[in-house]
Amino acid sequence: MGQRYESQPYEVLQSMGDLEIRFYPAAMMAKTKANTGNPFSTLFRYISGANQNNEKIEMTTPVYMYPENGTSAMEFVLPKKYMQQDAPAPSGTNVKIYESKPGYFAAVRYSGYSNASKVKTHTDRLMGEIQKHNLKAISNPVVLSYDSPYKVLNRRNEILVEVSYTTAD
Repeated sequence: MGQRYESQPYEVLQSMGDLEIRFYPAAMMAKTKANTGNPFSTLFRYISGANQNNEKIEMTTPVYMYPENGTSAMEFVLPKKYMQQDAPAPSGTNVKIYESKPGYFAAVRYSGYSNASKVKTHTDRLMGEIQKHNLKAISNPVVLSYDSPYKVLNRRNEILVEVSYTTAD
């Protein structure tokens, strides 16, 4: 059996073919940006103890990846317990800890190893579905990856975009 990671919770509000509308509650996030090199190693060092408490933090899923101002941004979702207690402060200046805002997101899933052309294909598919269902995107697309690079089969990737959405109460 592979190791099971805590996964960021969300609620599926609507499924429309390939598209899911989800509600994500607030979560504690660790974020970094890199002009060059791998932002993953910076965040991995933080959760491996490169923080003010020398505390090891469990890996969770998914990992968020997106371009931001000419850099590669990446975010780890911190375990739920850090909503109640402070997450350890990063030792380096290039990691920022913050609480995400709750929100409604449209998502599409795809499998296999992700690459730039797959990201473009599935982002286009997501934006097409959003348009088809008369939704309004209010953020840039983000790539979510759920699997370690060593997992080969049944890989899970998603493209997520915040949408303006009202629930019928």
